[in-house]
Amino acid sequence: MPEIAEVARIVHHLRKSLVGKTLSVVTAQDDANVYGKVGTSAAEFQKSLTGKKVLSAGQQGKYFWMIMSSPPHPVFHFGMTGWFQIRGEHTAYYRPKETDEEEVWPPKFWKFSVETDSEPKVEAAFTDPRRFARIRLVDCAAEDIRNTTPLKENGPDPVIDKDILTEEWLVEKMKKRHVPVKAFILDQANISGIGNWVGDEIMYNAKLHPEQYTDTFSAEQIKQLHTSMLYVCQTAVDSLADSSKFPDDWLFKHRWGKGKKDAATTLPNGAKLTFLTVGGRTSCVVPSVQKKTGPVAADVNGKADDMEDTKKAGKAKASKKRKAVIKEEEDEVEDEDDEETVTPAKKKRAPTIKKEVKTEEAVTPKKGRAKKPKVEEQETAKSPPATKKASKKVKVEEEPVSGRRRSGRITNGKV
Repeated sequence: MPEIAEVARIVHHLRKSLVGKTLSVVTAQDDANVYGKVGTSAAEFQKSLTGKKVLSAGQQGKYFWMIMSSPPHPVFHFGMTGWFQIRGEHTAYYRPKETDEEEVWPPKFWKFSVETDSEPKVEAAFTDPRRFARIRLVDCAAEDIRNTTPLKENGPDPVIDKDILTEEWLVEKMKKRHVPVKAFILDQANISGIGNWVGDEIMYNAKLHPEQYTDTFSAEQIKQLHTSMLYVCQTAVDSLADSSKFPDDWLFKHRWGKGKKDAATTLPNGAKLTFLTVGGRTSCVVPSVQKKTGPVAADVNGKADDMEDTKKAGKAKASKKRKAVIKEEEDEVEDEDDEETVTPAKKKRAPTIKKEVKTEEAVTPKKGRAKKPKVEEQETAKSPPATKKASKKVKVEEEPVSGRRRSGRITNGKV
């Protein structure tokens, strides 16, 4: 997913190619996800931008926008696979394979395309194969864009909001929360723009373990986290997400081998790389550098309260809840296994037993306590070895375990 640096790269290209030009042709393809889920449509978008001049472009974290000559202004979010392409320009943050094939235009998976009126003409298009991107219109003055939804619900940007995201601000925020620190910095309601790889780079640079709870760090550790956050984000943005310009000692250079055959499992200095799941995301960690100095999440998969305070994680939270339910059921079965059980060989049913012996059975139903009736039974079949002590008080379980088979458990006098 494009993060703060990749979005900065696109804003750079928008300023370079579209700012100062009038959009003479705007063509949009309707998409119920990309437009519809944020309250607009392709037709409305097309009508609102056609004939208008692009005055500027801006960014807050993972969101970016174009300021038009009059409202409304378009605000974009790339989602997982969205991107802005400019014909003839290399806007991607990775080096594409060289090919002799002519560039196809409009590109595959395009959601809208624009063309400027003045020479040299510029053609640009917004693409998204997986349709998680969002394109909306904000009807307000240009200077109020950041005060409207969804930008106003997001935290400060580590690059453009250094006056807000101070060391004191971070200390206060972290001390009020009790979540794994990486989950905290990934939450866009806390800080804008930090995604998975940037978060791992910050944790590694600060020498902090991503699972440790936010309210367990010392003031000195939070100061280091603040320094690392500003350094990593500013360096990545200044490089316009070009990884070839990243420092050689960054984790980014070595973290992409998980699951690949013959991939390196250590840094060049021999330090081991491990992978954990924190805040619902895979995290690359160097244990010899990122040591735990306080309590951490009980389970790296975050079944308990890893994300209880993290907003915008509804699906991840529902998944964790399901896992917790499964874990509870497993624990119940383990508790039941502590009771006396009989497992007959080859899982054969024991013969039916009809008794006519005087016995007292202590029947303890789920609610209340039943009387102890005397039952006249006559034994007509030979008791199996597991039930020879039939005259003893036998625990009668009236409530079966839902969805699970009890192999050979004595229940209601039957095996």
